[in-house]
Amino acid sequence: IPNLTALNITEERATCPLGYFPCGNLTICLPQLMHCNNIDDCGNQADEENCGDNNGWPHLFDKYFGTLSYNTGTKSIVCLLGAVPEQCQCRDLELDCDSAQLQDVPVVAMNVTMMSLQRNRLQKLRANTFVKYKSLQKLYLQHNRIQDVSSDAFRGLYNLTRLYLSYNKISILMPGVFQDLHKLEWLILDNNNIHQISSMTFSGLNSLVLLVLLNNSLTKLDDICQELPRLNWLDLEGNLLEAIGNTSFCSCHMLTVLVLQRNLISHIHEQAFSVLRKLGELDLSNNRLMSIPPNLFVLLADLLQLNISYNPIVELQVDHFDRLHKLKSLSIEGIEIGNIQQKMFESLKHLTHIYFKKFQYCGYAPHVRSCKPNTDGISSFEDLLANIVLRVFVWVVSATTCFGNIFVICMRSYIRSENKLHAMCIISLCCADGLMGIYLFMIGAYDLKFRGEYNRHAQAWMDSSQCQVIGSLAMLSTEVSVLLLTYLTLEKYICIVYPFQYLTPGWRRTVTILLGIWVFGFIIAFLPLTCKGLFRNFYGTNGVCFPLHSEQPETLWAHVYSIIIFLGLNLVAFLIIVLSYASMFYNIQRTGTQTTKYSNHIKKEVTIAKRFFSIVITDSLCWIPIFILKILSLLQVEIPGTICSWVVIFILPINSALNPILYTLTTRPFKETILQVWANYRQRRPLLSSQPAHHPLSLTWQEMWPLQENSHSLAPGHPLEVTGTVHNLCSDFSLWLKIISIH
Repeated sequence: IPNLTALNITEERATCPLGYFPCGNLTICLPQLMHCNNIDDCGNQADEENCGDNNGWPHLFDKYFGTLSYNTGTKSIVCLLGAVPEQCQCRDLELDCDSAQLQDVPVVAMNVTMMSLQRNRLQKLRANTFVKYKSLQKLYLQHNRIQDVSSDAFRGLYNLTRLYLSYNKISILMPGVFQDLHKLEWLILDNNNIHQISSMTFSGLNSLVLLVLLNNSLTKLDDICQELPRLNWLDLEGNLLEAIGNTSFCSCHMLTVLVLQRNLISHIHEQAFSVLRKLGELDLSNNRLMSIPPNLFVLLADLLQLNISYNPIVELQVDHFDRLHKLKSLSIEGIEIGNIQQKMFESLKHLTHIYFKKFQYCGYAPHVRSCKPNTDGISSFEDLLANIVLRVFVWVVSATTCFGNIFVICMRSYIRSENKLHAMCIISLCCADGLMGIYLFMIGAYDLKFRGEYNRHAQAWMDSSQCQVIGSLAMLSTEVSVLLLTYLTLEKYICIVYPFQYLTPGWRRTVTILLGIWVFGFIIAFLPLTCKGLFRNFYGTNGVCFPLHSEQPETLWAHVYSIIIFLGLNLVAFLIIVLSYASMFYNIQRTGTQTTKYSNHIKKEVTIAKRFFSIVITDSLCWIPIFILKILSLLQVEIPGTICSWVVIFILPINSALNPILYTLTTRPFKETILQVWANYRQRRPLLSSQPAHHPLSLTWQEMWPLQENSHSLAPGHPLEVTGTVHNLCSDFSLWLKIISIH
């Protein structure tokens, strides 16, 4: 689509450029996305007219059945059938015995023209049951318990035009059972258990135009139209058909509608539809087709609607639809078209409606007025980020995340720390969180780059190496951050719960753990890029390049991999963090209530509780929605793409944006250091103009980590004394508070 503005055209040149469509009799052309969007963009409602897809059976039904009429004359309100069962109602020559608890067909006058016996208790249709009702035109037997139908059950019904046997328990229809129904036009047999029919089953039905076998148990078809020369409409949806042979429809010359959806079809013979020259609608959706024979549609010149959606088709050939010159509606939803190109649909000049799996595919059919879907909830035709709020806040969140983490890294590097190992861990955490800011910045930048014409670049963008790399950065940031938070939490847990057994981690062990976390994070993030055959386009399933996979992913490996990461590794880490903090708070509370020498321990306990709450609640806000999304996707619950976009922009970066605040900016050591810097600056400012400083400013970050070298002076089980030495131990409440503040 060139752009999103309306074009004015001259009256002499009344055609619109590719991707644009006229506004009725106005000299204005609007782009594809502005048509059929429930908004009057033309000003005369022309862009919202003829948006309904009435191709296929609605059009054909009106064409073939809309003109049929039956001269029934003026119906009398008086019953003309004489005596009828008291549970029944009669009007003119029509008998209504619905829900009358009947176990047998009632006996009434032979001139009855309509008999409705729905929702009764009929179990059998015996021979010659209706033989005397030679004037009967319509017979309704739905919602009974009919299991057995005699081969002579419908004997003598020479004028019957409608027969409804839906929602019964019929399993077999004997050959010749309909042989006297020469005028029957509609035969409705849906929702039974019919598992076998032969070509002779329908002998005698010379006038039949509509045959519905929906939701039965048929496993094969053998020239079903051999005795149905006028069959126009055949519905075989919801059966157990596994293959369609070249003789299945070899006598169906008049067929215009063929519905084969929701079967188990995995193979179709290339000549299966070769005689269906009048076919107007073909529905093959929801089957097991992995490929379509090259010439399957070659002879279907009159086809108006084709539906092959939701089949595991691996690849569509470029010329599959070339001979379908009259096609108006094409449904290929749920199919990943890896080789999609504009040439696939160029020959479909009359196509008005097309349905894809991804809205990005619409860019390959710019000449089609109505293309669905219009958006995946994340992106739209015009923008990578469909929502204006997302387009603004992606910059706000990325700036907050980047600035906060860079500031902490600089401050931690500038101010000397008594606990350099802990400072190293915090800097490492900020580096990981900073990657999330870079990821959001790149998404915002590409949103600006594609502004107004995203659909032209959508598929190329999602397949690009840039999308794969920034998606990997987001995954790397997420996993390294989760693992580092888990490591820091376990360190504090051991320090507080087991203060006397705890040993301060050495330089080598800390560096080894940090390197191990980063290496493991790199493996998780970049493995899908190195194993393209297994994961395919793992990061390119949406415009923001993050594999939340709210809908079914491309491969089983990708599906399992995302479950292992989000519902395996991350869920376990989240539970460890929550349970560890709960245990720490319990131990601090228990020790605090036993210590009577601190008059302010209650106040400190409240402070600690607030710190615990803030840490746990941010982790919960970040991960619980993601866990819920993954669980719902496992349960195959449809999740709007809009939710995923908000998760990626607002929820996923919560930890990355707030970690600098929780772990550094709001802690007491940081505040005291900033106050010290400010106080020293104010004291030194009057002297700067008259006397140079003799000593550089020396600041020490007071990391309140347990000083284990003093622990040997205490024996386990003895009460703690308030001394300068004991003040530095994990059992001291003031120290515990500062430990938690560091987190």
